[in-house]
Amino acid sequence: METIHYDAIILGAGAAGLTAGIYLSRAKLKTLIINEGSVGGQMILTHAVANYPGVLETSGRDISLIMKQQAKSFGCDIESNVEITKFDLSSKKKMFEIDDDEIFTSDVVIIATGGKPRKIGAINEEKFKGMGISYCATCDGDFYTDKNVIVIGGGNSALEEAVSLTKWVKSITIIHQFNEFQASEIAIEQAKNNNKISFIMESEVKEFLGSESVEGVRIENQQTGEISNLKTDGVFIYVGYTPNTDRFKGIINISSRDEILSDENMQTNIDSVFVAGDVRKKKYRQITTAVSDGAIAALSAIEYLQK
Repeated sequence: METIHYDAIILGAGAAGLTAGIYLSRAKLKTLIINEGSVGGQMILTHAVANYPGVLETSGRDISLIMKQQAKSFGCDIESNVEITKFDLSSKKKMFEIDDDEIFTSDVVIIATGGKPRKIGAINEEKFKGMGISYCATCDGDFYTDKNVIVIGGGNSALEEAVSLTKWVKSITIIHQFNEFQASEIAIEQAKNNNKISFIMESEVKEFLGSESVEGVRIENQQTGEISNLKTDGVFIYVGYTPNTDRFKGIINISSRDEILSDENMQTNIDSVFVAGDVRKKKYRQITTAVSDGAIAALSAIEYLQK
């Protein structure tokens, strides 16, 4: 197999990875982004983005398309929807084999692999995934036009996506395990002021009910232990994300929550390997913070290459 060498390889094409690609390729460095899914990462799952500086309300998908165009316009190569079948971060030249038929090497690496939606661990969750259970309002909202759905979660994503779902659905019940939401005041206000949305607090979904697809949920009240069933046409789950770090365990320093550890310059414990975005340990996860990480990681990589 032919080996192609790059100055920098970025793993992941979400907000952090694309930003790093823009910075590196604009600095005239030969740059490759390897992405195992669709370009855009978690951005493409966000129906409306209203707090991205300098941009009026738009969709996460539109922001990701612009970022992709910017990166490519500066000469960044992108390999998307591919599988990394082998890699080596221990040598001076880092190596990645994709789809068992292409090998790429680089002098520096930026890991920006993001995360995947966290599951709640209820009975039948895996069984009904894609059969009434969804983790993406943008992807699946129109399938539930004029139907009654449940949203599980109490953070910004849960409340914001619930509001976006009201464009299609007849009604929404938000189920949250605590007595208060972990969301911004504006997200809480918008959800509470929407007459299509009702709330069940201090309750946890223990089981998804149905035969071929979801027909209801079994709920347990956290205070009383009371069990009740609620009918529904579909369920959307927003309870956070799990970092995509499985392949790096035992190779890179990772926190107890499976996040990659780094310093303020995005440097990991491995020389010439940097990290950016939702995959690294940090408090806040927003498109803006991912973009910041990507810029810092790229600038740190540029400085490393110039030594």
